[in-house]
Amino acid sequence: MKRATTTLKTIRKFYKDNKRVDKNYKGQEVILEGTIDFRDGTKESTLNYFDSLLDKGEIDTAFNSEVESITKTGDEFQIVTSKAGYIAKYVIVAIGTMGKPNKPDYTLPISLKERINFNLDKCSQNEKILLVGGGNSAVEYALELSKTNNITLNYRKESFSRLNDINLKMIQEYNGQEKLRLRLGMDIVSIENENGMPKVHFTDGYDTVYDRVIYAIGGTTPIDFLKKMWHYLQ
Repeated sequence: MKRATTTLKTIRKFYKDNKRVDKNYKGQEVILEGTIDFRDGTKESTLNYFDSLLDKGEIDTAFNSEVESITKTGDEFQIVTSKAGYIAKYVIVAIGTMGKPNKPDYTLPISLKERINFNLDKCSQNEKILLVGGGNSAVEYALELSKTNNITLNYRKESFSRLNDINLKMIQEYNGQEKLRLRLGMDIVSIENENGMPKVHFTDGYDTVYDRVIYAIGGTTPIDFLKKMWHYLQ
C-alpha cells in the first residue's frame, strides 16, 4: 500500500488522456461480486469514480502503510501493518511486481542515480530521455512523455510481441510521425558518466548522451513475502 499515493499521481500525470479502461478484455468476462460497480470507461472516469468512493467512505484506505505479516486463526486473518492491525475474512494479495523492479546485467554508475530511474517520479519537461523496455508500461510511458520530451524507446527485440492492440497501433503511428524514435533489435552494452549525464553505448556501436534513462523492464515477484503466507494460500 505504500506506493498507492505515488501510483495515483503517476496515472493522472503520465497515462494518456482518455486511455480506455475495460471491465472485460479480449473475451475474458469479469463477474463482479461486491459493492464496487466497476464499468468500462476512460482514465478520467475511472479515477473520478474511485475518488468518489473514497470521498463517500465506501472504501477504506491505508496509504503510506506497509504490510508486515499476515496470519490466520480459525476463519479470520490477522493483518499487521506498519501503522495498524486488521482482521478480515478474506485477503487479496494484489501487489504486482513493480515494488522490486528488474535491473540490467551491466553496472549502472552510482554517480548517475538521479539520472537513471525505474519510474517516472523524477521526470520533467524538455528532457532527452531513453526509455528501455518492450512491454505496455514502457510504450505508454514513451507515448505520454513524447508530448513534452525528446523520447527514444529502446527494445532489444526486432519487434514488439507483448503489446495490446491499442498500444501497438499508437506506437507505430507515433514512430511514423517522428513524435518519438524507436531503436529496436539492439541492446545496451554499458552506461558511463559523461559530465554528469548518462552516455549510453549500444550493441550496434552507436552511443549518445541523454538527460535521463528510464528502465521499464518489469519487476520481481516478492518471493520472501509470499513464502511467509504460503500455507494460508493453499
